[in-house]
Amino acid sequence: MGQEKKGKREKEKMKDMFDVLVIGPVSMDHNIDHMGKERKEMGGAVVASGFAAAGSGSKTAVFTKLNSGDANVQEIFRGSGVRLYWEESVATCFIRNQYFTADKEKRSCHSLGVCDPFRFEEFSHIPTRLYHFAGLVAGDFSGEVFVHAAEKGKVAVDVQCLLRHVETDGTMGFHDWKEKKKYLPYIDYFKTDAAEAAILTGVEDRQEAARMIHGWGTREVMITHNTEVLVYDGKSMYTCPIKARNLSGRTGRGDTAFAGYITERAKADVEEALCYSTALVSLKMETPGPFRGSREEVMEYRRRFY
Repeated sequence: MGQEKKGKREKEKMKDMFDVLVIGPVSMDHNIDHMGKERKEMGGAVVASGFAAAGSGSKTAVFTKLNSGDANVQEIFRGSGVRLYWEESVATCFIRNQYFTADKEKRSCHSLGVCDPFRFEEFSHIPTRLYHFAGLVAGDFSGEVFVHAAEKGKVAVDVQCLLRHVETDGTMGFHDWKEKKKYLPYIDYFKTDAAEAAILTGVEDRQEAARMIHGWGTREVMITHNTEVLVYDGKSMYTCPIKARNLSGRTGRGDTAFAGYITERAKADVEEALCYSTALVSLKMETPGPFRGSREEVMEYRRRFY
């Protein structure tokens, strides 16, 4: 009888568990394109990732922080399909992005506010199979947070929040992650863009960079580029082309691709998850803001263009 009750409790626990918990600060974004056109919106990696994961059909939770005097956090995630958890922060993350090219590959970033750091005990009560760390600047997470998360589930990290530092004048500078070899073995899925991969490894070739990063201990490496998404699992190198017909929704490209990939990997192999992820991000990039479509729309886009 005791075993039956224990088994029932375990089933109930699994039923309540999320497929993914996305953790990171929301951001008040002020974006200026190469033509001088301005757009202000609430965003951040946690928003783009949360919408993409939930829209793809995964049971998704989000843990975020902000100063509630700056924005209504419920409104930010309205219609996303995520279960929202949040705490108060002294300041809200505030970033001004100025893009210098039409493809939005070259930009300058200026910080006008930084969120309080995230501690594992703040979200350790939220049951999940996968922790997706979607930060914005260095200091959002310490490496020890990844260690604690790895004891309870799989870990996915976007390196942006480990390389992008707020300088004394508010500008953002990218610097190598000095503790990468210590903490990469705790990370199952690790994402960079092409420029970040070069900072980490010192090499420009994306495939060579992926091999180096994998060699430091992570299980799977994703590197995004404006032409393709690449994944290396230590055995094979996979690439899939981006086929967006316009770049009006370029902001959030990497976050969307990564969220789509890591949640799809729960039920598919690397090649299948990568194809889904790239179709998802290609579709998302055609419309500003986070992905607000459905899995069915992504699959239709994939049938048409892939």
